[in-house]
Amino acid sequence: MLTEVMTKLVAGETLDHYRLDAEVARSGMSTLYRATDLRTGREVAVKVPHPEMEADPVLLERFRREEEIGQEIDHPGVVKTFDGEERSRRYMVIEWVEGRLLRAILNEEGKLPIDRAVALTIAICDALDNLHKHGVVHRDLKPENIMVCDGDRIKIIDFGIALREDARRITHVGLTPALGTPDYISPEQVMGQRGDQRSDVYALGAMLYEMLTGQPPFTGPSPLAVMNERVVTDPAPVRELEPEISPEIEEILFRALARDPRRRYATAAEMAWELEHQELVGVESGSHRPVMLGRFAINRGKLALYAALAVVPLALFVVMLLLARR
Repeated sequence: MLTEVMTKLVAGETLDHYRLDAEVARSGMSTLYRATDLRTGREVAVKVPHPEMEADPVLLERFRREEEIGQEIDHPGVVKTFDGEERSRRYMVIEWVEGRLLRAILNEEGKLPIDRAVALTIAICDALDNLHKHGVVHRDLKPENIMVCDGDRIKIIDFGIALREDARRITHVGLTPALGTPDYISPEQVMGQRGDQRSDVYALGAMLYEMLTGQPPFTGPSPLAVMNERVVTDPAPVRELEPEISPEIEEILFRALARDPRRRYATAAEMAWELEHQELVGVESGSHRPVMLGRFAINRGKLALYAALAVVPLALFVVMLLLARR
């Protein structure tokens, strides 16, 4: 029964009618196995929460939401979760996707050709827009959560901290709304806000920046420093790092990475449209660094206020990371 304390599974075991062929990933909350459905012979992925997670109602609620989102969204760019049947314990069955993580590609290649980076971003925008139209915010977009398949088709994976925009907030001692990964989390999430679809747009802008330059928009000696940087400053313009990048693409990145979400693309579809119609993207002439500062600059008083306000949620975020990785 689901209420019983469950033992840890290992590859080679059978879970109901699924044979667990190999362990492929492990996080602080669950283990992912490549598995075979013995009824149909179909290859699937089985995600099993760690036994200690099953005693935590908050983490179990997240697991349940992830499963519901995967069952509801039907888009070729979003990994599909199969409907639950009678099971001997809590786990999730997900479509098996052949491909490579975008992170693995970036680790191997450093940066991508401009045309390929733009094409991948447009494909991610399409899947992301579908998610947002269903009221779902991913909140943890990063290269580790993008699977690149044959022909550069993409799949967004891992909805572990995704949230419906109209859902109640999950609270728990040690957990805060500032979820996400330091290199890609939006400034408003760093500041402790819940985040919305514009937060996903920011994360996608950060990924495009990394695909084009080989580095994320902000770097620092610690996750805390990286998150603080995005609250008080802007990333270096990409053309300072890669001069062959067009002014239009740089302008698109300015808009996607705006610190103020009101100045960002309101939807992923808007970002995709400008990437597809770069010739129509207005760019001011002259140096692009002043353009960026003129678009996003805030006075020193606001900088000091933002920096001060960032301290508490940043500290809580670090606590959350430590708890999640126990």
